[in-house]
Amino acid sequence: MNKKIIFITGGARSGKSHFAQELASKFPGPKAYLATAQPLDKEMVERIRRHKHIRPKDWQTLEEPFRVAEAIRKNGDRFSLILLDCLTLWISNFMMADWSEEKILAEADRLLKVCRGTKCSFILVGNEVGMGIVPDNPQARTFRDLSGLVQQKIVREADEVYFMVCGLPQKIKP
Repeated sequence: MNKKIIFITGGARSGKSHFAQELASKFPGPKAYLATAQPLDKEMVERIRRHKHIRPKDWQTLEEPFRVAEAIRKNGDRFSLILLDCLTLWISNFMMADWSEEKILAEADRLLKVCRGTKCSFILVGNEVGMGIVPDNPQARTFRDLSGLVQQKIVREADEVYFMVCGLPQKIKP
């Protein structure tokens, strides 16, 4: 199978992670799950535990809330595929750490450069957050805007793009 970059987006609980794992299972060889979530409260600890429980046991888990490009650079050639879940949490991690918009967008560019320069395939998962109402505060609007801009960068580079609706994948690229 040729190297690919696949992007999956959709709303909350649309089936993105489940579909990403289904797609990943079609790739031969060793796989890694690159998680960006941070266990900052009891509810998130439980979510992370549930995600780990449903993950295939033969996958290696890499947990990295910030230095995703570095984790890929260090580990990418060891795997046939890395599933990164999720870009949206990654962006929110940066915002909570007071990164500037410019620095976040530059880090997204660095992520794409590392993905292109690594021999493994990638499945990148992110939430579609721009289809609802306009957020009522500047931080939420910045988050929505940055999420959209980062996802546009990813989509330009991706070989395949899927939009999840109610558990149904809609292939939108190519």
